[in-house]
Amino acid sequence: MNYTFERWNTNKSSDLYGIDDWGGGYFSLSDNGDLMVMPSPGEIRNAVSIPEVVEGMKARGMDMPVLLRVENILNSRIIELNESFLSAINELNYGGSFIGAYPIKVNQQEQVVEKITQFGARYHHGLEAGSKAELIAAMGMQTDKKAPLICNGYKDQEFIDLGLYASKIGHFCILVVEMPSELPLIIERSKALNAKPVLGIRIKLSTQAGGHWADSGGDRSIFGLNTTQIVQAVDLLDRENMLDCLQMVHYHLGSQISNIREIRTAVNESCRVYAGLFKEGANIKYLDLGGGLAVDYDGSQSNFLSSKNYTQSEYCTDIIESVMTSLDEEKIPHPTIITESGRSLVAYYSMLLFNVLDVTRFQPEPLPDTLPEECHPQIQYMFNALETLSIRNIQECFNDVLFYRDEVRKLFNHGKITLRDRSLAEQIFWATMNEIAKKAKEMKHIGPELEDIERALADIYYCNFSVFQSLPDSWAIEQLFPVMPIHRLNEEPLRKAIIADITCDCDGKMDRFIDSHGFKRYLPLHELKDSEEYFLGTFLVGAYQETLGDLHNLLGDTNVVTIKILENGEYEFVGEQEGDTVANILSYVAYDPKRLLVRFRKIAEAAVRRGKISPQERREIMQVYEAGLRGYTYFER
Repeated sequence: MNYTFERWNTNKSSDLYGIDDWGGGYFSLSDNGDLMVMPSPGEIRNAVSIPEVVEGMKARGMDMPVLLRVENILNSRIIELNESFLSAINELNYGGSFIGAYPIKVNQQEQVVEKITQFGARYHHGLEAGSKAELIAAMGMQTDKKAPLICNGYKDQEFIDLGLYASKIGHFCILVVEMPSELPLIIERSKALNAKPVLGIRIKLSTQAGGHWADSGGDRSIFGLNTTQIVQAVDLLDRENMLDCLQMVHYHLGSQISNIREIRTAVNESCRVYAGLFKEGANIKYLDLGGGLAVDYDGSQSNFLSSKNYTQSEYCTDIIESVMTSLDEEKIPHPTIITESGRSLVAYYSMLLFNVLDVTRFQPEPLPDTLPEECHPQIQYMFNALETLSIRNIQECFNDVLFYRDEVRKLFNHGKITLRDRSLAEQIFWATMNEIAKKAKEMKHIGPELEDIERALADIYYCNFSVFQSLPDSWAIEQLFPVMPIHRLNEEPLRKAIIADITCDCDGKMDRFIDSHGFKRYLPLHELKDSEEYFLGTFLVGAYQETLGDLHNLLGDTNVVTIKILENGEYEFVGEQEGDTVANILSYVAYDPKRLLVRFRKIAEAAVRRGKISPQERREIMQVYEAGLRGYTYFER
C-alpha cells in the first residue's frame, strides 16, 4: 500500500489557528509564512506583512511588547456598521434613519477617539460619555454638531451643567436620565442656565441576555427607570411644560451579546415603551439600543460567550424589522435608531505583539536500562509500570504511577530517600506520561483523566508581556482572544505550549485558546531557534484591554505604534507612543523618582565610606540605576 504524505503549508496553518474564522477578512498568510493584515476585508493586494512591520519597529528603536494599531481597519469597521444599517433601511423601506455613537469607555485613548470622529464624520457618528471626564473629552474631540453626544452615567450638578453648556454652544447633546433623582436637578439647572435640554430616559428592561454582562438587563439591573418611575418622570415633565424635551428612549442589554434572539426580544420590549411615551405626548423620536454587537473572538459563529450566531448584516436587518413590526402595529412613525457599538468597532483595530524569551519543557532525561539495586521499592514499582505499559493497561498504569509518585514524595518529605532518588522518580513519572500520551492517540475513547495529559505535558513559553496590563479580560473573566505566531507559518508547529508572562504571579498565563468546539488547553507553536527571535500576536484586543489594564509588578503601558496601509502593500508609521518608563510607573504609585535617586545615591556613598565599593564602582552603579529609571518596564535585549 502506498501512502502520500502532504507537506505542511500555509493553508494548514490558516486552518489550525482559525484565521478565516475570527479574522473578519482582515488577516491572511503569505506564501513565505508571514501573517498579513489588510485595510479592508479581502483586500489582499494591499496586505502588509506584520513581521515586516515588527522589523520596522525594531529598526526605529521600539522594543517588544508593542500594541500595533491599523487605522484603516477602524475606518473599515465604521463604514461597515453604518452602511449595513443604511442597506437594511433602504431594503425594508424604513421610515427613520440610523446614527452611531461610540462609547468612549471601550477605549478612551485620544488617538482612538480622534480617529473615530474623523472617520465617522461622513455618517455623523457620535460619541457616548458615561462620566464627567469622558464628557469633557467628548466635548473637546467632537466638532460635528450633527453627531450625537450622549450623556449616560450618574450625574451630579457639574456633569449636568457641562451637558447643558454643550447644547448651548451647538452640540447635539442628549442627557439620559439614569435615576429618578436626576430629573429634578436637570430641570432646575436648565432653568438656571436658560438651556433647553434634549432628554432621554434609560429604561430598565425585563429582558436579560446571557454572558458576563447579563446584569445590565432585568428587573434587578442597577441602571435605568422601571415603568412606574417612567410614568412619574412623564408627569413631572408635563407639569414643568418640558414634555417636549423628552426625545429618546435608551436601554443597554449588555456587552458581547452572542444570541440574536435576545437582541430582538429587547428591541421589541423597548418599542412598547417608546410607543407608550409617544402616546403620552412626549416629543419622542430617537430609540437608543445601547451596545451589545458582539465580536466573534473564537470564530465558531455560535452563541458561545466568545462568539456570536449572527452577521453584522443580520444584526442590522433584524433590528430594523423588529422596530417596524412593533411600531407599525400602533401606527407610530419610525424613530431614528441609535446604537452604541464600541467593541465591534475597535476590537479588530489593535493587536498585541510580543517576543518569546525562554521555554520550559516537560521532557524526561534518558532513563537507565536498569535501576540501581539499592533503589527504593516504590521507585522500582514506577519503573516496572513504565516497562509494562500497553494500550490494554493504560488506565491502570496511569493510576499506579500517580500513586507511586505521591508515595515517593511522602518518603522524600520524611527524609527516607535522597534528592537523587526523588529526581529519578520524577524522570520516570514524566517518561511514563509521555508514553501514555503517545498511546492515548491510538485509542478511540479515553477517560477524562487521560484527556488532560497533553496539557500537563505542554511546554511553557515565557513571553515578554503582562496579562494583567495588556489582556486583563483574559485573566479576569477568561475571555478568549486569538493567539498565534506571526511568522514561520509555512512550517509545522510541533510543540504544544501554554503562554506565561513575565509577572511574578501564577495567574500570569494563558492556557485557554480558541477552538471550534469551545477552547483547548494548549497552543501549537514552533521550536525556538537560537539565532532567531520568535514572535507571537494576540488579536482583537482593541476593546477595553488598554483601559482595564493594571500595574501588577509595576509593568506599565506598552509601546504603541499606528500604521496606515497604503496602496500595493506599502504602509507608513503615523503614530508612535512610547510605553511607560520605570520612572513613570513609580510616579503612578506615589514615588518621586528624583527623591529615590537622591536616596539611593546616599546609600551608595555610604557603601563607599564602609569600603564595600570603590568610587569608580559607585559611578557605575549609579549609571545603571539611572538607566533603569529611564528604561522600559518590560524585558529589554
